[in-house]
Amino acid sequence: MPHLDRVSTGTAYYHEYQPHDRLETDLDLLAESGLKLIRVGESVWSTWEPEDGVFDLDWILPVLDGARERGVQVLLGTPTYAVPPWLQRAHPEIAAVLADGRPVPWGGRQEVDFTNPVFRRYAERLVRRIVSRHAAHPAVAGYQVDNEPGLHLLHNPQVFAGFVARLKERYGRVEALNEAWGLTYWSHRLSSWDELWRPPGDTTPSYDLAWRRYQADLTAGFIAWQAGIVRELARPGQYVTTCLAVTRPAVDEVAVTRALDVTAGNVYYLAQDELALPDEERRHEGGWFGQGVWQLYQSADRLWGAGQAPFMVTETNAASIGGSHTNHPGYEGQLRQVAWALVARGARLVQYWHWHTLHYGAETHWGGLLGHSLQPGRFLREARRIAGEFDVAGTALRGLVPDADVTFVRSVESDWALQCQPPLARPGSLAPDPRAYDRIFGAFYKGFFDAGAQLRVVSPEQLTGSPEELAAAHPVLVVPALYAAGDAVLALLDGYARAGGHLVLTFRTGYADEEARARAEVAPGALRDAAGLHYLEYANLSRPVEVRAADGSGLELGAGAHATEWADGLTLDDARPLAHYVHPHFGQWPAAAEKEYGRGRVTYVGTLPCSRFATALARHVARPSARPRWAGLPPSVTVTSARDAGGGRIWFAHNWSWDQVRLTTPEPVSDLLGGGRLAAGEELRLDGWDVRVLAAGG
Repeated sequence: MPHLDRVSTGTAYYHEYQPHDRLETDLDLLAESGLKLIRVGESVWSTWEPEDGVFDLDWILPVLDGARERGVQVLLGTPTYAVPPWLQRAHPEIAAVLADGRPVPWGGRQEVDFTNPVFRRYAERLVRRIVSRHAAHPAVAGYQVDNEPGLHLLHNPQVFAGFVARLKERYGRVEALNEAWGLTYWSHRLSSWDELWRPPGDTTPSYDLAWRRYQADLTAGFIAWQAGIVRELARPGQYVTTCLAVTRPAVDEVAVTRALDVTAGNVYYLAQDELALPDEERRHEGGWFGQGVWQLYQSADRLWGAGQAPFMVTETNAASIGGSHTNHPGYEGQLRQVAWALVARGARLVQYWHWHTLHYGAETHWGGLLGHSLQPGRFLREARRIAGEFDVAGTALRGLVPDADVTFVRSVESDWALQCQPPLARPGSLAPDPRAYDRIFGAFYKGFFDAGAQLRVVSPEQLTGSPEELAAAHPVLVVPALYAAGDAVLALLDGYARAGGHLVLTFRTGYADEEARARAEVAPGALRDAAGLHYLEYANLSRPVEVRAADGSGLELGAGAHATEWADGLTLDDARPLAHYVHPHFGQWPAAAEKEYGRGRVTYVGTLPCSRFATALARHVARPSARPRWAGLPPSVTVTSARDAGGGRIWFAHNWSWDQVRLTTPEPVSDLLGGGRLAAGEELRLDGWDVRVLAAGG
């Protein structure tokens, strides 16, 4: 698509929020800074339609005209996530209902049940008016429908009625539901569909998983519905997207993306020392903001994974993010580092939220490229440098596809199932941790990242093709905590390993079926033969347990490696041990084991590894890539690569620290930003918080 031909920068621009009219000043400054796209209009339904049936569709025209005059493209938003007071007052029945039966209090955003036909009627009327009026405008490159969908699980009566209808369609007879969900337990067997209790009182894992699936389907359906309306009216070449926040409870990012022309989403991160490497024990604790360089890359890899294609970052840090008490803007150079990291992992647009820091409202202290003074400063200066570098790199970045050594399987359904029945407690507590899946997935992702592997993320549904094709496409497949999985998925994983792939399994993988029912077989069930081991018991670890490499295993495990949180009581059938617990009780079992299987290999990890353990496992598993290797990298440095449209290799070297470092090039390269060439074996210098972008074959 034309909008993905080049890498560019942009910003959300809200002329309607400015304290006084400075449109010409803003657009001049924005264009001079090299920003090539602005996102507009997605948050102000009450400006588009101040009263019921009274429309002001032309207020945005000066912005669109000014953008066109300066060669800036526009991403036009539909404001359906921010409903005006007059609509809520006239139709209180559109309010979203929470689990406790209360309507979502008014005064924020996303307070409505977007499935409500009354809301849909008003929303469609406005979307059609906006798109019809502006589709022909030459500045409008595409549309963002809604914004950050899936904030609430909807408990409205008609939503529940739709859920029951879905169950009837799937199971047919209520007796089938009784059996599928195990409703004999605690006298939950139903004699009619009318007896199904509402979700807030539910304690049945199968019910909870079905409810979460349904909620995600509603969100995906809502976005697809809007995208369909927009496509009826858009002119050829205009694209449709939304702005994903993948932490939303009612979102399956893969499902939402199917209805869109391009994936787009938020990548927010904690800056300053949180972006420093090394960061051995920093773990993912969930939430809106990623901590650590590896989580920045994970966010980008998930956006690529949603559509298995290039993506747009519609929001990322410009300055401080969060509230009035969290003022931690990035150090000099960190905006530039992050921008190039996102590009390295497939971003075609890096768009800052937002142009100017707001002078009122809930996000008064969420920093923009301009602060409250509206005077250009460090953040805009750095954004200008980034935009200029993107222009200088130019055609070398066309068609960029990030390299991947290892593929991670991320299951949103297993995430939901483990939110219902977490295997881990909150750190320092005995309370269940609903972020357990993220912690498990993150521990292994970070281990491979720290080992220097480049990663791809896929969903189970995206594992298509024959086992032989999968093994060729994904030489190493890591499957963390695939708890809720049907027989077909497990059979595919088995076949993948037989066909020559290296399958990495963790505890909780394959333990339950697609209804989140624990399987009535010796774990890991259908994967037992492949893994060459089984277990009859497991335990949570109240404190870290030291692990040591098994003799002759080939695992290079130094001092300070520990198992944490969990231990499967692994009994080896025909696998060989990789590591043992150093413990009077748990020492009877291996912490990890491995087996040659068919033409491939299976590695099983029965615990949550600390960073050192996870990194050692990753180095043991990851095959050497065909790319030249950068030897002896300092611990603060990452080097990643991608292929351009012509198949040439582009290297991205980052120094995530204050200290200047020196690298040795493994092959001839040319510097895309500073000019000049380096031969293989020459020294490359990186200053503190610096990036170099290099084309192979200099």
